Amino acid sequence: MENIITFYISEKAGLLNTFNQYVFKVSGKANKSQLARQIEKMFSVKVKGIKVLNTAEKIRNVGRHTGSKPGFKKAIVVLEKGYSIEQAKA
Repeated sequence: MENIITFYISEKAGLLNTFNQYVFKVSGKANKSQLARQIEKMFSVKVKGIKVLNTAEKIRNVGRHTGSKPGFKKAIVVLEKGYSIEQAKA
């Protein structure tokens, strides 16, 4: 089962890369142990720890129309010293 959806790209996520931490957008049913195994297999690295966060749904207003931006789950992955993940530069 594929739990990792994509890299999560933001200014804070970019800063975390310097501390050997990477942020991923993951499926809502993913747990830490599944994520650790999948990341180790995909990128050939050793995972030191994972922090999982659920981001809330956000309400958006465009003129008089109200809508919502769905929430999602993201994981901050801390790698062991000496390992890194090379991301494709967009």
